[in-house]
This record gives sequence, C-alpha cells and structure tokens, in this order.
Amino acid sequence: MRDYDEVIAFLGEWGPFQRLVFFLLSASIVPNGFNGMSAVFLAATPEHRCRVPESANLSSAWRNHSVPLRLQDGREVPHSCRRYKLAALANFSALGLLPGHDVNLTQLEQESCLDGWEFSQDIYLSTIVTEWNLVCEHDWKTPLTTSLFFLGVLFGSFVSGQLSDRFGRKSILFSTMAVQTGFSFLQIFSVNWEMFTVLFVIVGMGQISNYVVAFILGTEILGKSVRILFSTLGVCVFFAVGYMLLPLFAYFIRDWRMLLLALTVPGVLCVPLWWIIPESPRWLISQRRFKEAEEIVRKAAAMNNITPPMVIFDPTELQELNPLKQQKAFILDLFRTRNIATITIMSLLLWMLTSVGYFALSLNAPNLHGDAFLNCFLSALVEVPAYITAWLLLRTLPRRYIIAGVLFLGGGVLLLIQAVPPGYAAWSIGLVMLGKFGITSAFSMLYVFTAELYPTMVRNMAVGITSMASRVGSIIAPYFVYLGAYNRILPYILMGSLTILIGILTLFFPESFGTPLPETFEQMQKVKGFRSRNQTREPTERDENPKVLITAF
Repeated sequence: MRDYDEVIAFLGEWGPFQRLVFFLLSASIVPNGFNGMSAVFLAATPEHRCRVPESANLSSAWRNHSVPLRLQDGREVPHSCRRYKLAALANFSALGLLPGHDVNLTQLEQESCLDGWEFSQDIYLSTIVTEWNLVCEHDWKTPLTTSLFFLGVLFGSFVSGQLSDRFGRKSILFSTMAVQTGFSFLQIFSVNWEMFTVLFVIVGMGQISNYVVAFILGTEILGKSVRILFSTLGVCVFFAVGYMLLPLFAYFIRDWRMLLLALTVPGVLCVPLWWIIPESPRWLISQRRFKEAEEIVRKAAAMNNITPPMVIFDPTELQELNPLKQQKAFILDLFRTRNIATITIMSLLLWMLTSVGYFALSLNAPNLHGDAFLNCFLSALVEVPAYITAWLLLRTLPRRYIIAGVLFLGGGVLLLIQAVPPGYAAWSIGLVMLGKFGITSAFSMLYVFTAELYPTMVRNMAVGITSMASRVGSIIAPYFVYLGAYNRILPYILMGSLTILIGILTLFFPESFGTPLPETFEQMQKVKGFRSRNQTREPTERDENPKVLITAF
C-alpha cells in the first residue's frame, strides 16, 4: 500500500501551487499577530490622578497641591488613587492659607477619587481603562480582561481540532476568521467593560482556532520538506510580522475604538482567499470524498505544469482509509509509568512557565522606559531572529542542551535588570529584548522536542495537553505585568528565576536528537539523573491492539 505522500509525489515539493498555499496560509496568520497582542494598547493605563471639580472653589495653589505625593521608582510622583479632603482644602483656601507654608500637607486627611480621574493624553487619547475608569480599586479588571482573552484561547485550542476534523479544514478556517473579525468589530460598540470582555473571550476563541486550523491545513497540503519550513518559519515569522504591525497601527491611531476598527479591517481582506485556498485533500479522503480530493490535486498539477496520472487516488491503496490502523489512546497513558509520568509533568511545567515568560514580556513591553510604541515593535522584531535561530539550532544540536541554553540566556539577563542603574534605561530595554529572544527561541522549539519524546500512539495527545498548559501560562502572565505597578523590578526577578529553574529542569529530559521516534512506550528513553525501577508486566490485549483518539490542538 502507498500512503498519501507517495501518491501525490508527482506534484513535487515547491512548485507554484505549494508556494501559493504556503504564502497565503502564512498571510492568514498575520491578523493573529496584532489581534493576539491588541490588549497591549487597547487596555493600556495612562498616567492619572484624582479629578478636582471646579465646584470645589479652590485657589490655584491649593488645586495644584490637592493630590498627595508618593514614592515610585525612587522619585516622588502624584498619587494616582488618593487626594486630600476637598472640604478641608476649601476652608484653607477661603482663609487665604498657603499649602506647605501655612499648612503641613502631611497631616491632612485623604480620601479616594470621589469625582473620578484625570488621565494624561500624552500617549493615548483613550483606552478601555480611561473609558470605564479601570484604575485604583478597579485596576484588577485590566489584567483580568487579558486573562479572559487567553481563557478563550484555551477553549478555542481545545475545540478547533475537533471542529476541523468534523466539518473540514477550509470551512472552519474561514468560519473562525469570521468569528475573530466579526466579534472584534462588535467590540467597537461595547457600552461597558463587561460587554467588551465577553466579546474579547470570543475573539480569543476565534483567534487561536484560525491559527491552529491554518497550521493543520498547511501541514496536510504541503510536502514533507516544505511542511517543516511552514510549521516553523512560515507560521511563526508571519505571526511576528502581524505583531510588528500592531505598534504601527497604535502609533497613528491613539483612540481605542478607531484602533480596534483598523485592526479589524485586514480580516475582511482575507475573504477573497476562500476562492484560492483549497480544502485539504487528506481530509476529503478521510471522508471518502475522492472525487473532490482528485479535482484539487489535478488543479495543483495544472498550476505546476505537471501531467497527473489517469487515476490519482485508489481507495484500496491508501493506508489512511483502513480504520483498523487507527489507534486509540487515553490521557492516563501519559502517566502510565513513573518515567512517563515524570516526563509528562516536566513537560507541562516547561510549557507553562515558558509561556508565562513569553506573554508577560510581550504584554509588558509598552511599560518599559522610553517610547511605548518603539518598545513594542522591538519586542515583536526580536522574534524573527529568535525563530530563525531556533530553526538552525534544531537542525544540528541536541535538543535539551539548546533549549536549556536559550532559557539560561533569557532568564539570566532578566535577573541582571535589577543591577542596571536608574539612569540607564536603554540597557534595561536591551536586556529585556535579549531575554525575550531567549524565551521565544525556547518556546518555538517545544513542539518539536515534545513530539520527539513520545511514542506515536500518544504523540498528538502529548503535544495537545502540553500546548494547553502553555495556555494556562498565558492566562497567568498578565498578573506578572500587574505586579510591575507596585514594583517595576519584581516581574523580571520572578520571570528570570522561573526561566532559569525550568532551564535546569530541561537538562533532566531524555535527549531526542539523532534518535528514532519511539513507536511504543517501551522505546521511550529514561529521564536523566533519576533511577527508575524496571517495570515489567505481561502485555495486555490493549497493548497488542491499541486504538487512537486523534485530537488536533
């Protein structure tokens, strides 16, 4: 019997058809880059202070001193959430007393911002924070907004594979693109924070589903050699391109509703791709729709100027059509022995904590010293060499050493930030970008590394569950950024420490470079540095005839 790749080998690997699919599917990922990180600017918190109404009848001197000072990053700044009691200030003003001269300000009673806030418009004309006053006692809503978006991403990553298996890759790809674009447009008309956040969750579901299904469709249509390039540089670099466009849009559009509208328009431009991007012939064959699959392949052959054979797909020759060859595995199989359970738990921690570092650094980029838009652009730009470096390293060097190495690099430079003197902001930004480079490189290697560790019958499930662990990390990440409002250095100390910790943990993984992919649990390598008892047992009927549950994430 021949498999699918053998049947369509006559098409070649890199003809006009493959190039068209490669670049169009990669281009469909671009909106994910700026939608996935849009909260960086949509939910930005400008400098703010308590509003003092005109009705307070304060002199200009008392109005200027109505807000107490607090120490932040070694300097005194106006308090964001407190003011002196206006009734007392009005009395002092009426008596002609002067602040600091006749009245000791440190002894005055304070109150919360009863009349709202004044927000600086030096950087942003409006954000959802200024729209609905998500500051002070409501500042917890800002990181929650981003966390709930990533909760939608978690749910979307869970269901997208099942939906595309049931209804087809192409239809789900464009349906999820429509969800992402349509609900982003509806967000423009949000009347309160609750409405915005609920719609943002749905946008997150569509955003990741679009990404995952485009990834699946590309890997199923493209040949073996191009498939690797697409799943690493193609998808990742085009995501980074979209990410780089985000600060460009935000620089010219400072109002959050207009910015969101601008970020929605590119999704509409993807509509014509429906008539260009084909359905996956592999999926059509799995549904026994041979005629449609053959039509797609014949069109591809015509585009590549190749004469196809008279009969392309013979059902009796395709291994994929034999249901007895499909296997079934259960999540508990990832914990069936102490060695396998150890590898699985270590993998879950590796994915989750690497994700925390990646998303926390991405979301925190505009909060660095200097220009918020430039910092966000640099954070996106550094991902391109990170992906290229990861691809080159994976081709030639042992997995656990290179992953641990870039994690040590990323974590180490983040810890060095606390040693940078206050006046050297450029050094701090450089260290943050170098840390982002290391963590991004490690993140992009995890798919390959995890897939190489597990046997065939649970490989897809292992990548799926560890990928979901990374979504949990992205949900936690906004709260690392939130800590920066209280101590600018604390997030970097935590991220750096955790990154170095998982770098050390990576050294205990088995090495997969240059070894055959395991086909059974018995062929899995042992965890380094731990003695495990030999676990022998009689083979069961389930081992002899395992079944598979294929779930795409």
